[in-house]
Amino acid sequence: MAKVLIADKIAQQGIDLLSRDHDVEVKTGLSEDDLCEAIKDAKALIVRSQTQVTAKVLAAASQLVIVARAGVGVDNVDVPAATDRGVIVVNAPHANTISTAEHAFGLMLAAARNTPQGHASLQGGAWERSKLQGVEVAGKTLGVVGLGRIGSEFARRARAFEMRVIAFDPYVTADRAAALGVEMMELDDLLAEADFITLHTALTDANRGMINAERLSKMKKNAILVNAARGALVDEQALFDAVSNGTIGGAAIDVFSEEPAVGNILTTSPKIVVTPHLAASTNEAQDRAAVDVAEQVLEVLAGGAPRFPVNVPTVDPETMSIIGPYLGAAQLASSVAMQIKVGNLQGIRLEYRGAIGNQKDLTPLKASAAAGLLTEMLGERVSAVNALAEAEARGLRLDETPGGEAAPYSSVVTVHVTTDQGAETVSATNGEGGAAIVGINEFPVELEQDGATDHVLLIENIDRPGSIGRVGMLLGELEVNISSMSVAPSSNGGEDALMLLGVSRALTDDEAKRVEALDGIHRVRQARLR
Repeated sequence: MAKVLIADKIAQQGIDLLSRDHDVEVKTGLSEDDLCEAIKDAKALIVRSQTQVTAKVLAAASQLVIVARAGVGVDNVDVPAATDRGVIVVNAPHANTISTAEHAFGLMLAAARNTPQGHASLQGGAWERSKLQGVEVAGKTLGVVGLGRIGSEFARRARAFEMRVIAFDPYVTADRAAALGVEMMELDDLLAEADFITLHTALTDANRGMINAERLSKMKKNAILVNAARGALVDEQALFDAVSNGTIGGAAIDVFSEEPAVGNILTTSPKIVVTPHLAASTNEAQDRAAVDVAEQVLEVLAGGAPRFPVNVPTVDPETMSIIGPYLGAAQLASSVAMQIKVGNLQGIRLEYRGAIGNQKDLTPLKASAAAGLLTEMLGERVSAVNALAEAEARGLRLDETPGGEAAPYSSVVTVHVTTDQGAETVSATNGEGGAAIVGINEFPVELEQDGATDHVLLIENIDRPGSIGRVGMLLGELEVNISSMSVAPSSNGGEDALMLLGVSRALTDDEAKRVEALDGIHRVRQARLR
């Protein structure tokens, strides 16, 4: 029997499951020093969000095999330190999916029928039926922003309520949307058509404040906005103003830009239903999280593989010796391809050329490519181990094909991304300094991920004298330093070239448009090298 230390309160179901085969010790509220002492002879550690699993704690755990976080994130676990010590880290990413979808759906119904207002009115001694008349959801159009696990569950429930469902998610394929019975469209079109809008997208720098005054003005006057995703997706002052002046009909909010949200302006409007971040707060979600991690701990302690690992995957040593050097190339190629794509995603194909294409188990390469794709999609780092499970949950299919020779390189990973507006192809290999991009569409390039260059401009231009000079002068005017430069002629003999410029910072949209407006420039795109 192995010792399993539970450092935060979890549901009893998880404790009972572990206790059948192992010695379970529950000690909550420990300081870092106390935890270091308690964990010395433990083989498994289970935490929620309170306990911090630091490098110091991991160093004290000489027998530790697995750290399990009974919840979605692992922000309180030093994953690199765990990986360095060979400790597996797992979590329970699906535990709150149903709870969050149900709560968001309940918020929509509550806002549609003025349920909280009626409750408060009657408790206050009033009988205000005519004042609190609501609307039905049947026959109405629901707009889902973000069609991942939770958004998909919301959409399924909406269809059961006889709603027409439309959605915006540039990373969802047409096949996935069809399977859900959902019509995909651009965000602004969705806002104009929907009677109810529900947000289920991750928070990124690009979509922070995405529901702002301008977008609220595109919505119907009787529209209701539901947010149980991330508070910072919404400009809260703009939403308050839009509801107060009748630009939209109302809102239902469970998440806020800063929490606790006592005194937040959204809590002061009689037309906005608010709850204190309750979406994942159900007995079932807590039970599910405890059981999910307990089952994974049991599996790992028995010598098996967990369902939701957060750190490094493994294959047999011989295979890893061949494909291991190209894991970074797979992630870099997929990351850049996703950054430069235009339009809604339709398909992804991975092509392995050279020695790596002859290996039987390429799962780590596929996982690394999926991690690059999902990191760009979600705006947060996704592990190469749980990337495939995350991709499957989102209906994201990665096709794989061998591609023959890779000359002049020993092996090359190529990522083909197809959208409704075209296709992008990015190839990468393992260079002297690490992962390197060696092809972008028809242009052979050489761009190493060396750490010196972070922001890259990809400028398609007519291959004639003066183009480089005009771009350089404008960037100088914009106070953007050029750290590296290369020009690649088209491999198909055309008159176009691709100019790659390593720059000191990313350009704003207006600055990129100024570059694109220069004589002889076709298109300007940007990418970050990770």
